[in-house]
Amino acid sequence: MLGEGIIQGLLETARNFFGSYVEKDRLVTVQYPEQRHPLPEASRNFPFLLYDGSEPEAGLRCVACQICEKECPPRCIHIEKSKDKKPDFVGKQQFYPAVFNIDVSVCMSCQICVEVCPFDAIRMDKVFELSTSNRFGGLLWTKRELAKSNEYYQKIHPTEAAECDDRREKELAEAQAKAAAAATAKAAQAAAATAGAGTSAASANGASGNGAGAKPAEVPAKTTVTP
Repeated sequence: MLGEGIIQGLLETARNFFGSYVEKDRLVTVQYPEQRHPLPEASRNFPFLLYDGSEPEAGLRCVACQICEKECPPRCIHIEKSKDKKPDFVGKQQFYPAVFNIDVSVCMSCQICVEVCPFDAIRMDKVFELSTSNRFGGLLWTKRELAKSNEYYQKIHPTEAAECDDRREKELAEAQAKAAAAATAKAAQAAAATAGAGTSAASANGASGNGAGAKPAEVPAKTTVTP
């Protein structure tokens, strides 16, 4: 029937309109900002940097590989690599960003920086009330504004954060097992070298003892008896 879809849409609108007076579930608006709908887990706005522990500078996961800077379509990320290194969560020495800036006035929240990061160091936030009167400095976020803890990440994206934590725990367990195996092999080599040195010393002492042993008895000379 021609126009059947329009009629169904009008009926649904009327049902929600009159039903909103008796059923709260049919309310399509809220009294913002006093009332707020909870945001879905998949919602995203601008990126932020993850850090572990309580110290943002020490626990920052970013290693300044600059992949996100190179892959960013609007070129809103600027990174400067540090001169020194610090240990990461598995104890490996890594660089860290001395400067990490994001110009959110240019960022289009495409999430490409999150997808290309191999260190789980950057994620998308859900905060959207970010208006400011400073159109330049207020929209250029530095490492200080971008750094947020893993606990915060677990609150806003619990499913994604749990998968990330499981993956990092496996990497840590593998690194610890590899380090333990390397330490065991090194200890075995040291023990073998010590045992070999002891055997060589014993052999040398034995050879020296054999060479300085008692001389063979002298054979007495024949005595000729004259009749």
